[in-house]
Amino acid sequence: QVQLVESGGGLVQAGGSLRLSCAASGRTFSNYAMGWFRQAPGKEREFVARASKSGTTTYYADSVKGRFAISRDDAKNTAYLQMNSLEPEDTAVYYCAATPAPGIRTREYEYGYWGQGTQVTVSS
Repeated sequence: QVQLVESGGGLVQAGGSLRLSCAASGRTFSNYAMGWFRQAPGKEREFVARASKSGTTTYYADSVKGRFAISRDDAKNTAYLQMNSLEPEDTAVYYCAATPAPGIRTREYEYGYWGQGTQVTVSS
């Protein structure tokens, strides 16, 4: 079992930045690729970003490419999502997720472990 806890959400003005953290516990963190998803009100949860087990390979949804950056610190068992140039459309609950599977994984069902989510609200 892997337990994930997100933090760092909040209210920010458009154009601002936030950094989300995802603290992992339970199993060897480096055995898992990490992903970030988000769910806006009335919408389905969508993929945002993914980092490989080593952190050397990342993948982003087109909507956040160039603005968001995913990273991980295995010494701290923590994954991060740096969000810059935030837009009101980025308002959502953000979830981190973990999977032992290799390759680019962008579907919810490909991740077996999830955090409880953290709210990000971007005001215009």
